[in-house]
Amino acid sequence: MEWLLNPWVISIIIVSVIVSNIAALKYTANMKFGYRDKIKYLHEKQKREEALKEEDKKDKQA
Repeated sequence: MEWLLNPWVISIIIVSVIVSNIAALKYTANMKFGYRDKIKYLHEKQKREEALKEEDKKDKQA
């Protein structure tokens, strides 16, 4: 138990927690960019589908 309260051990634990939190933040920050690309793709897909629906309506009227 004495070695667990050693200041060096406590310092190493604190540094490792901080480093792991920074790594997790970097990983989640990279995920957000992919999410934006997905939203952009879905907007483009919606526009294409709307254009196809309008063409179908024109073809049915003609």
